[in-house]
Amino acid sequence: MKICIYGAGAVGGLMAAWLSRAGHDVSVVARGKHLTAIREKGLRVRSGGKEDVFKVKAEEKPEKLGPQDYVVVAVKAQSLGEVAAAIAPLVGPDTSIVTAMNGVPWWFFDRLKFGEGRLRLDTLDPGGKLSRAMPTERLVGCVIHLAASTPEPGVISHGMGLRLILGEPGGKNTARTGRIAAALKEAGFEAVASSFIEKEFWVKLIGNVSFNPVAALTLATADRLIADEYVKRYLIAVMRECLAIGRAVGVDADIDPEARMDMARKLGKFKPSTLQDLEAGKSLEIDGLLTGTLEVASKAGVAAPFTESLAGLARLRAESTGQYK
Repeated sequence: MKICIYGAGAVGGLMAAWLSRAGHDVSVVARGKHLTAIREKGLRVRSGGKEDVFKVKAEEKPEKLGPQDYVVVAVKAQSLGEVAAAIAPLVGPDTSIVTAMNGVPWWFFDRLKFGEGRLRLDTLDPGGKLSRAMPTERLVGCVIHLAASTPEPGVISHGMGLRLILGEPGGKNTARTGRIAAALKEAGFEAVASSFIEKEFWVKLIGNVSFNPVAALTLATADRLIADEYVKRYLIAVMRECLAIGRAVGVDADIDPEARMDMARKLGKFKPSTLQDLEAGKSLEIDGLLTGTLEVASKAGVAAPFTESLAGLARLRAESTGQYK
């Protein structure tokens, strides 16, 4: 298949490399030093104690790549506006778009019974630009359960985890989900299909909405956050609010906060992606994780004071270093 990875960072770069290894026609949209490094030295992936180099087509301008079978959008929520403005040349009549991202997806309400498809997340998709550029009927959601980072331009370091959960909004999966799930599985990922992808996003969100911003505020790895009893209680309070918000709109993550802590413990001493971005001087994923969650809470009429305080603290922290606008 012809597959373009829009955003060849930690997760997107790993997907691009391994899909290429599996024999697919893979290209990436990247920019800056990362783009230059991929062009000059290939996409280097460190995994399992060794480094492999993959030659993939890399461009800054999507129009140089043309229509694709699949476009995997693997950017942070704050970069989606740029994607929406530039993705059109990659999208042909039968192109599918895979949203491989953390946080609340902009299309979250589109196929839910709650709101009967009339609700929109204005904080994540102001004016509906994302929805027009990437319409729901083309989408496959992808929830990521793996740890990876970009220690230097052109290099992807894969720590642990291989699980990718895929599904179409509303749960009525078609061949578009089956084909990309099969391709990712063949490439070496533990790719599975879900009949309720919104729930899978919410399960992941419960950890991200708590661990990620708190790690950025404290500069502490996840294991240290869990080890501090005061911080752990705060994380659990945020998780409980997130659970209540999801249940109010018909998306029950059905997981105990302590069980979610156990999932984080298995990753050991790791830096959540928001802390990685803070240290790298990148913009921080605050709206996708926190602002979007609070908009869902507002529409559902659920109070979330702990999440609100965390959103305010994280936003001010990022504004202080010019990492949030």
